[in-house]
Amino acid sequence: MPRTALIFGIAGQDGSYLAELLLGEGYRVVGTSRDPSSARARLGASGCGAAELTDVDLHSTAAIAALVDRFCPDEIYNFAAFSTGSGMHDRPVEIAEINGVLVARVLDAIRGAPTRFCQASSSEMFGIARTSPQDEHTTFTPRSPYGAAKLLAHQLIGMARQRDRTFACSAILFNHESERRPAAFVTRKITRAAAAIAVGATDELVLGDLEARRDWSHAADIVRAMALMLRADQPDDYVVASGETHSVAELCEIAFAHVGLDWNRHVRVDPALRRSPDGAQLMGDARRARTRLGWAPRIGFQTMIKNMVDADLLALRAGIQEGKMA
Repeated sequence: MPRTALIFGIAGQDGSYLAELLLGEGYRVVGTSRDPSSARARLGASGCGAAELTDVDLHSTAAIAALVDRFCPDEIYNFAAFSTGSGMHDRPVEIAEINGVLVARVLDAIRGAPTRFCQASSSEMFGIARTSPQDEHTTFTPRSPYGAAKLLAHQLIGMARQRDRTFACSAILFNHESERRPAAFVTRKITRAAAAIAVGATDELVLGDLEARRDWSHAADIVRAMALMLRADQPDDYVVASGETHSVAELCEIAFAHVGLDWNRHVRVDPALRRSPDGAQLMGDARRARTRLGWAPRIGFQTMIKNMVDADLLALRAGIQEGKMA
């Protein structure tokens, strides 16, 4: 019998890459989504049409337990998360419920079972970091309900390992992008703008802070690390990051140059969009994942950005062609 993986939040960027990886390895993949019908279309476009979809009330302890009993998964991965607004401060009750309490429900459902669990944690837990780079021993000081809820889940996982001997891991994920990243994120905003300017659909991109730096990896590399965590001999927490940072200006330069444009001629800075930096630079130290799991990123920053621009160009040109044919 094939191994069964249950993925909460399968239709998002990370969930779809993980589904693609596990299906390729012969797993039976079951995923939850708030809207299974639209999720089916997105997964089909990502080559994950063989995944089974189901809906579940994430606010119900009984519903989570029933879902686990129904599919008896060997592995569970949680990407379900809630955030609204750029500051991750809106609707804190809902954020706490989905990003924190949901994990308590999953851990309760698998208590005493051989199921292995991996939580998509976040570098947002570091918040106002005092040191850089950050590793598994760095102090957590979240500065938003989002980061605080993720920290609650992270701590519950540690308790479940110690008290219940649950095989549970927390993947402390730094920024990660791909062609499947939603348009609201700055990386996709930039690559889409470069593509749109290249085809003549617009001529300007407005950004806030060009010097802001992030530790960016590719989502496919991130989920591969998570799969490796559940195949290790012992459960643990792991920082998953590239270990290097790049500025927004660098990202613009790569994206625009890929389509033959000088980004300085098309990018305008609006100081009103700039955020004040807090604490030390967020940059991950993934030595534990490298040494214990044998994990290392395979897709470099430049390749990732160029691939995102190519995907945006393809989508824009297809839309333009459809418009001409209509």
